Amino acid sequence: MAAATTSPTPPGSLKRIVAASLIGTTIEWYDFFLYGSAAALVFNKLFFPDSDPLVGTLLSFLTYAVGFAARPLGALVFGHYGDRLGRKKLLVLSLLLMGGATFAIGLLPTHATVGSAAPVLLTVLRLVQGFALGGEWGGAVLLVSEHGDAKRRGFWASWPQTGAPAGQLLATGVLSALTALLSDAAFASWGWRIPFLLSGVLVVVGLWIRLSVDESPVFKAALAAAEERKAVAGHVEKMPLVAVLRHHWRDVLIAMGARMAENISYYVITAFILVYATTEVGLSKQTALNAVLIGSAVHFAVIPLWGALSDRLGRRPVYLIGAIGVGAWMFPFFTLIDRGTFGSLLLAVTVGLVLHGAMYAPQAAFFSEMFATRMRYSGASIGAQFSSVAAGAPAPLIATALLADYGDSTPIALYVIAAALLTVVAIACAKETRDRDLGEVEERTAADAKVGADA
Repeated sequence: MAAATTSPTPPGSLKRIVAASLIGTTIEWYDFFLYGSAAALVFNKLFFPDSDPLVGTLLSFLTYAVGFAARPLGALVFGHYGDRLGRKKLLVLSLLLMGGATFAIGLLPTHATVGSAAPVLLTVLRLVQGFALGGEWGGAVLLVSEHGDAKRRGFWASWPQTGAPAGQLLATGVLSALTALLSDAAFASWGWRIPFLLSGVLVVVGLWIRLSVDESPVFKAALAAAEERKAVAGHVEKMPLVAVLRHHWRDVLIAMGARMAENISYYVITAFILVYATTEVGLSKQTALNAVLIGSAVHFAVIPLWGALSDRLGRRPVYLIGAIGVGAWMFPFFTLIDRGTFGSLLLAVTVGLVLHGAMYAPQAAFFSEMFATRMRYSGASIGAQFSSVAAGAPAPLIATALLADYGDSTPIALYVIAAALLTVVAIACAKETRDRDLGEVEERTAADAKVGADA
């Protein structure tokens, strides 16, 4: 069987594809992180007003975690159709769902208006957000990975990853500006709605850009090869999920383990820290938001640098730097915050996010290179999003509960360190993928499947 070949993507087209993926992921992460920040700052009072303040925060973070619970379902649905129909169509749909749900949150009545129906409606819209994001990540990083070449794939594929800090930067920046301009009463009354309603404008911009890019050439070549196999030999492809579990179950487990430290540390550093710095240390909301804002800007800048380094050293060494670094930083992280100054808080958050970037940057290329083209959307999405249920979803909730029970940061630091150790084990079990050709991965899996059928 001849390997499917594709023509190199012209540099100008590749940059446009990178921009489309980056802007789209920025908007989706803006929507997702905006909810997390609002959950830490105001949702406890607006939707759970009858609870103790810390209990209200726990309930608020519980609705935050619900969004993660929907992400595996989004990974399954978007992965299946993304591997059957293509990356571009599903990315447009994910953006519409996410933006629509976020805009609707900005229109929600609060507990004071409709009572217990308010948190129920909030939870439903959070589920839609999670479902959309579960399908967004895989398609965005694959669209870039499959257009680029192996030599610089780590660098180019890391750009959609910067959508996370860019979205965090945008969400935190808007909230920070509003809290600075408005009184606490005005922000709690109507100001919190503005960032959610802005999502409608952002979605229009994102759709315009995403509709202008071409489908992945690697996917089109793999689809043509599959159609040829079906016409010549009557070979019918298995469902992508079945194929992933048959040929790539080990890679799925490695991806899930690799996500643990990356996901948990990120939400502790960016979401839980808003609670810890304001309630435990006594810093203002504005101070905490500004620290996350500046840290996210640095995070955005270093991700492409870590991605480029993974093209030189390999995905595994860079990922290990991040996992070990985040684990080692946790005790200094909380010690600095406990000093109660803006400078120490900023240093704690920024260093934590720089180390996180060493895991997050190579992740896009690393996961893409693990799977064959016709099951790559499913495999990468399942590996990434199923782990988020055990990692990012409960991270702020667990950290807040540990703080409530122990009144100290030590258990929280140990929690992140345990996740880092799990990620180190997962990466140690992985194979280096830096030099893999994505078409060759497709062919190798197809050949293995043929051998199995002939045996």
